[in-house]
Amino acid sequence: MGKQSWKPGNMLNPVPAVMVSVADEAHRPNIITVAWAGTICTNPPMVSISVRPSRYSYDIIEKTGEFVINLTTEKLARACDYCGVVSGRDVDKFAKTGLTPMPVEHVSAPAIAESPVNIACRVTESRALGSHTMFIAEVVGVTVDDEYLDENDRFHINDANLIMYSHGEYFALGKYLGKFGYSVQKKKKRKK
Repeated sequence: MGKQSWKPGNMLNPVPAVMVSVADEAHRPNIITVAWAGTICTNPPMVSISVRPSRYSYDIIEKTGEFVINLTTEKLARACDYCGVVSGRDVDKFAKTGLTPMPVEHVSAPAIAESPVNIACRVTESRALGSHTMFIAEVVGVTVDDEYLDENDRFHINDANLIMYSHGEYFALGKYLGKFGYSVQKKKKRKK
C-alpha cells in the first residue's frame, strides 16, 4: 500500500455542519454556517466553534458573548450551505431561507426553530489562532424537537437525518454500525 506525505493541513473529516445563530446588540438575528464545531468538555458542558474574524457574525459573537448551535438535517442542507456563502452584512438570512428565529432560555441569540437541537452557548474564552478564532463556550441550555421523543421521552436524534461536511461536500449520515462499547460487549445468550 502506497502513502504520500503532504504538507500540514486540516484533513480531519467529516465534521458536523451546523448553523450558528446570533443576534447583535440591536437584536437583529443572523446565521453563520460553521463546520469547525465540537464538544470539548462534559462537566461543565462546553463546546467550541472556530470563526474567521472577517465574518459578519464574528463581531457579534465578540460583543455579545452568545450564540446558539443549531444541528442541521438533510431538509436544512440547502439553507445551511446558503448561510455559509452569503454574508449577513448584505442579506437577512432568516428571511431569505424561510427559517424561523425562535427565542431560547439563557441567551438573547435566537435558535432556529426548524433545527432538531438548539444548543444555547455563552462564551467563556476566545483564542486567536491564526486564520480563525476559537470561541470556547459553556452550554447554558438545550432545546430539542419533541418530534424525536418517544413515549418514554427518550430522544432519538439519529432519526433526524443529520448531515456532515467533508472536504467541501455535504453528506447525510450513514448506516448504523454499532453503539459505544459494542467491540467489547459480551454476546447475549439466547434463552431456550
